[in-house]
Amino acid sequence: MDGIDFRFMDFKEIVENLIITANSPTIPEVIDRLFKDIENINRESMAEIEDAQIEEMAVNLWNWAVTRRVSSFMSEEQTAKLCHVACKLACMCEVSVASEEAIQRQILMNMRTGKAWVDVGNTLIADEFFQVAMAGLEQLYVKLMQRSYSEDHLIMQKTAVEKDLFQVLSYQAESAVAQGDFQRASTCALRCKDMLMRLPKMTGYLHVLCYNFGVETHKRNKYEESSFWLSQSYDIGKMDTNSVGPEMLAKVLRLLATAYLDWNDREYYDKALSAIILANKEHLNPAGLFLKMSILLKGKTANEELLEAVMEILHFDMSLDFCLNIVRLLMDHERESVGFYFLKTICEHFKSSENIGKALLFYIEMLLQRKEELLAKEKIEEIIMGHQTGSKLAAESVDWLHNILWKKAARSFEVKNYADALQWYYYSLKFYGFDQIDLDLAKLQRNMASCYLHLKQLDKAKEAMMEAERQDPTNVFTQFYMFKIAILESNSDRALQAITNLESLLTTEEPEDNDLLPNRGSHTMLLNLAAQFALENGQAIAAAKALEYLAQHSQDPQQVLTALKCLFRLVLPQVYQVPDSENKKKEMGRLLTCLNTALLKLGQAFDGESSTLDSRANEAHWFRKIAWNLAVQSDKDPVTMREFFMLSYKLSQFCPSDQVILIAQKTCLLMAAAVDLEQGRKAVTTVEQTKLLSRVLEQTQKCKDIWNLLKQTGDFSQDPCETLLLLYEFEVKSKMKDPSLDSFLESVWELPHLESKTFETIALLALETPAYYPSIALKALKKALLLHKKNEPIDVLKYSKCMHILINLSVPDGTSSVELCPMEEVWGYFEDVLSLISHTEGYPEIEILWLMTKSWNIGILMFNRSKYVSAEKWCGLALRFLHHLGSLKGNYETQMNVLYSELMEVLDKKKDSLFNEECYQSKVYEQ
Repeated sequence: MDGIDFRFMDFKEIVENLIITANSPTIPEVIDRLFKDIENINRESMAEIEDAQIEEMAVNLWNWAVTRRVSSFMSEEQTAKLCHVACKLACMCEVSVASEEAIQRQILMNMRTGKAWVDVGNTLIADEFFQVAMAGLEQLYVKLMQRSYSEDHLIMQKTAVEKDLFQVLSYQAESAVAQGDFQRASTCALRCKDMLMRLPKMTGYLHVLCYNFGVETHKRNKYEESSFWLSQSYDIGKMDTNSVGPEMLAKVLRLLATAYLDWNDREYYDKALSAIILANKEHLNPAGLFLKMSILLKGKTANEELLEAVMEILHFDMSLDFCLNIVRLLMDHERESVGFYFLKTICEHFKSSENIGKALLFYIEMLLQRKEELLAKEKIEEIIMGHQTGSKLAAESVDWLHNILWKKAARSFEVKNYADALQWYYYSLKFYGFDQIDLDLAKLQRNMASCYLHLKQLDKAKEAMMEAERQDPTNVFTQFYMFKIAILESNSDRALQAITNLESLLTTEEPEDNDLLPNRGSHTMLLNLAAQFALENGQAIAAAKALEYLAQHSQDPQQVLTALKCLFRLVLPQVYQVPDSENKKKEMGRLLTCLNTALLKLGQAFDGESSTLDSRANEAHWFRKIAWNLAVQSDKDPVTMREFFMLSYKLSQFCPSDQVILIAQKTCLLMAAAVDLEQGRKAVTTVEQTKLLSRVLEQTQKCKDIWNLLKQTGDFSQDPCETLLLLYEFEVKSKMKDPSLDSFLESVWELPHLESKTFETIALLALETPAYYPSIALKALKKALLLHKKNEPIDVLKYSKCMHILINLSVPDGTSSVELCPMEEVWGYFEDVLSLISHTEGYPEIEILWLMTKSWNIGILMFNRSKYVSAEKWCGLALRFLHHLGSLKGNYETQMNVLYSELMEVLDKKKDSLFNEECYQSKVYEQ
C-alpha cells in the first residue's frame, strides 16, 4: 500500500487493496477516506456490482478489521470506522430476498458496530445501528414464523433471536446511560430483566451491567438513578446465586447504602441502614462494618446503641488496625465516651498481641488531641516503665511515640510554654540509648537546648549542646546553638568559630528539619537569626561576621542590602579608629568586598516601577557615600583608595544624574585616574604600565563626558577638572608613545584659557621617562613664558623658574656642540631676562647668578670652538648679569673682571685661526 496512491482509486479499489495489506503507515488515512466516502455511497452508485460481490467485500473488510483489532494493530475508533463501513456495505444488499443467514449476519454486524461506537463514546451513531439491528430481528422473526419448522427447531430459533434481542437491548441501555437518558435505559434494562426467565444464562451479565450503571451514575452524583441500578443489580443477582456470589451481592449492597446516604442521609437513612445490614448478612466484610458505623453515626444513634455495635465488632475477630479506625471514626464524630470505652476495651482485648503498643500509642494520641494531658502522661509513664523493665515497644512504635511527643513539645514551644515542651522531650529522651551515635538524639538535645535558652538556663543548655555536638558535630543547627551559647557567655572567639563553622556547613548541605524553626527552607535563615541574636545581646563582632556571611549567601537582594547596611554601621566606627596597619588593610579589603556585593545586588533587586527605582536610588546614595568615606580613609593606601572611589562612582550610576551626583562622579574618576597614573609611573614591567595607563585613558574619557554634562548645570570656571584631564591624557599618550599625540596637542595649543602652570607641567611631563619629547617641552615652556609676560605685575619667581628650565633645555649643561642649539633664540631669552631684571624688582639673585654662569660658559664654549666674536658676546653678557647681582656681586666681581680682561686680551691678539686655544680651555666658569 505504501507504493500505491490511494487518492486516485475508487471506493472498491481502496477496499480491495486495504484487505490485502498487512501493515502500512497510510492505513489510518485510508480508513478515514472510506469512512467519509461511505456516507455518499448507495446501491445505485454501485449498480455495476452484484449483491454477492458487495456482500463478499463487506465480509472481507469486516474480518480484516476484526483480525487487526485482535492484534492491537488499530485503535478502537479505527476499528469502529471499518466495521461501520463494512456494515453499511452489507446492508446495501436486497434484504427482502436475503437469506436468513444474510439477515443474521447483518444483525450481528449492526449490533457489534453499534457496540464499537458505544465503546469509543459516540452513542448517537451507535443508536442508528442498534435500530437497524432491531429491525433486522423483527424481519428475521417474521421469516421464522413463515417457514415450516419442527416445534423444537422453532423454539431453538426463537431463543436465538431473543438472545440477540437481549444483547441489543442491553447495548441500547448502555448507550442511553452514557447519554444520561435514564428513562430509555431503564426501559431497555427492565425488558432484559423480563427475558431472564427464558435466558437464565444472561443473569450474571445483566447483574454486572446494572452494577456498572450504578457505579457510573454514582460518580456523576445521580444518586436516585444509582440506587435504582444497584437495587436492580441486587435483585437480578439474587435470581441466580450460582453465578453471583455473596461477596458480590454484599459489594452491591454497600454501594447502594452509600448511594442512599449521598442522596439524602436523613430521608433514606433507614434504607441505607437496611442495605448495609443486609450486605453484612450476605457477606461480613470490614468495609461493611465500617460503613454501618458511619451510617449509625450519621443517624445520631444513641451512645448505648453505638456501644452495642462497636462491641459486636470484637466478636467478629476484626484486626487491631480496623478497630482503631473505628475508634478514630467515633472520635471524629465527637463520640469520645464511646470511643474511649471501646479503645480501653481494645487495649484489654489485644493485650497479648505483639502490636499492643500500637493501641497504647493510639490511646495516647487520642488523649492528647482531646486535651487529656494528665491521662496521656500517665499512659506514657506506664509505657516507659514497661519499656525499661522488659516490655519493650516495637521499633516502629517507638518512632511513632517520638513523633507524638515531639509534636506535642513543638506545640508547647510555639505558645512559649518552654517548661511543658521540655517535659515532653524528657519523655522522648528516656527511649534513647547513649551507647551509640544517634542523629535523632542530637536533634532532641538541640531542641531541649533551645527550650533551656528561652528559660535562661544557660548551664543546662550548654550541657545539652555538648551532647548534641558529640552526636552530630557537623550539623548546622548544632553550630547555631553553639553560637547562641557563646554569645550569651560573651565568648567572642567561640562565637566567631561557631558562625564560621555554620557558614562552612551551609555551603555544603541542606539544613535538616527542626520542629522549633518554621520556614526553614533557606540557607540564610540561620545566618539571619544568628545576626539578630548577636545584635540583641550586644556582640557586635560576631553580629558583623554573621551579617557578612548572610550577605554572601542570601539570594534575596533586598535582604543582602539590609544586612550590609547593618554591617557597615557596626564596623565603620571601629575601622576609623584603627591605626594604619595590616589589620586595618585587611578590614578595608573586607569592606571592599561587601561594597562590591552591594553593587551587584543593586542591579538585581529592583524592577522598573517608580517606587522601587526611588528605593534603589536611596540605597545607592547610602552605599556610595560609604565608599567615598572609605576612600578618604585609605589615603595611605592609594590602590585601595582607588578601588573605593571607583566603587563610589559605580554605585552613583544608580542615582539620578543631578549636579551633586555629577560632581561626585567626576571627582571619583579623577582620583582613580590619578592613582592609576601614579602606579603606572612606578610599574616594573611594560605590560603592567600599559594596563594601568590604558585604564587612565578610559577613566578620563568617562570623566570628560560627565564634565560636559556638569558644565551645563552651572558655573565651574574655577574647577581645575578640565586641566587635570588634559594633563592626564597628555601624560598617558606621551608615555605610551601614542601616534595621536601630535593631533591631541594641536588642539591643546589653541586652548585660550590654559594657565602658564599647565604648560610648565606639560613641559616637565614631556621630559619624563619613558617619554622624551624635548620639542614639545620647549613649545610648552615658550607658551608659559608668554603667559607670564602678560600678567601685570609679572610674577618674577614663576617667570625665573620657567626661564631657567627653557634655557637649560635649549643649552643643556655639558653641551659640546653649539650647532645643535638655537643660539640666536637662546640669546633672546637672556635679553628678555635682562630687560625684566632692569625694570622689575625681586628677580631671584640665585637665578641671576645661574644666568651669569650659564652665559659665561656658553662664551667659553664658543671660544673653544674658535667662534671668537660669539665668545666675546656671551662673555660680555655674563658681565651684564654680574652688574645686577646684589649681595653676591662682591664674591664674583673681581674674578669675573680678571677673566674677562684676560679673555679680551687674547681675543685682541688672536683674531685668526692660529690662536692657541689650549690655555683657555680650563677657564670655563663653575658656580
